[in-house]
Amino acid sequence: MLFMVTPASAHCDSYDGPVIKEALQALETNKVELVYKWITPTQESEITDLFNKTYALKNGDKEIYEIVETHFLETLVRLHREMEGAPYTGIKPVGSMTPLVEMSDNSLETKEVESVVNAITNHLSEVIKERFEKAMELSKTKNDSPEKGREYVHAYVEYTHTLEALEHILHGEHAH
Repeated sequence: MLFMVTPASAHCDSYDGPVIKEALQALETNKVELVYKWITPTQESEITDLFNKTYALKNGDKEIYEIVETHFLETLVRLHREMEGAPYTGIKPVGSMTPLVEMSDNSLETKEVESVVNAITNHLSEVIKERFEKAMELSKTKNDSPEKGREYVHAYVEYTHTLEALEHILHGEHAH
């Protein structure tokens, strides 16, 4: 269901997403500026204050630090989601990214995009052909009964909505 119009699934709110990875790096190196890119300038003071409080507890009681670190991460992700105009629904566990988003992140790390292009092209080709063939097959009996007609309409809608979603994505109309 690669190209169905649905709200974008966030990977910035998972423990293996880029926001938290960079937040942990910032805490490791004491460089809060590493996370500013994920928030608006007006949110920087809130994050800086919380970052400084979190970092100050880094070498103290491990249980307390884990609680404070989690609060910092949750706040950062919440503010980032707010910046995107998306709701904050908590931090997701490692492994919650979709395969294509994971491929996207990996391609940026490896500086290689061909494997992503090939995977998407192959998958998209399969999905479009499968939905086209189903709609074509059901079109042969669409007028035999209301039930057969509804089966056809369902297949038609799946096929055309797939292409419509792709069109929105290609023309930049698909919201983040």
